[in-house]
Amino acid sequence: MKTAAECGLVACPACGTITRTRLQVQVTPPKCQLCYARLHSRKPMSLQRAWAWLIAGIIAYIPANLYPIMFTTVFGDSQPNTIVGGIIVLLELESYPVALVVFVASVVVPILKFVAVAYLLISIQRKFAHNRFERTRLFRLTEFIGRWSMIDVFVVAILAALVQIRSVAQIEPGLGATAFGAAVIFTMLSALALDPRLIWD
Repeated sequence: MKTAAECGLVACPACGTITRTRLQVQVTPPKCQLCYARLHSRKPMSLQRAWAWLIAGIIAYIPANLYPIMFTTVFGDSQPNTIVGGIIVLLELESYPVALVVFVASVVVPILKFVAVAYLLISIQRKFAHNRFERTRLFRLTEFIGRWSMIDVFVVAILAALVQIRSVAQIEPGLGATAFGAAVIFTMLSALALDPRLIWD
């Protein structure tokens, strides 16, 4: 059974039109017959860009856990809260469901995404021939759950906007929130840069 690439067929990344590139030998690079977008059988530099974004995400995730994600000021007393520190506070307040949601969204999901994308990249580079269906499903799952890691950033943004009672209570975002948001965005870009068709090559 031949693949589309072996038959000289390429899907346009802009409009989805299928084009037979063998008929466009004189055009370099080949272009879509409908919208004239450049055609590539695989995303150019896919593995390199995916590795670069993944490493950037891992680097950004380190200060995201070391620096405070927000500063809570109550009656002039400012208290910095890191991600892990906030989870511990929620546990002490017996808010177990909220603590579980924050732990999963801020710790478990980002780490699993790092591991999943790294595994996919290594499996492609080493040309693993097994579990292709499972790896494709893993890619789709990784791409889908990426946006849910932003829960912490959304919570901090909402609290910073709502809790602004001067001299009584005030919440301000910290450097950790910026680093965490950057880590999430970088890992999302890493998943987007990875071409899942390479799994089947």
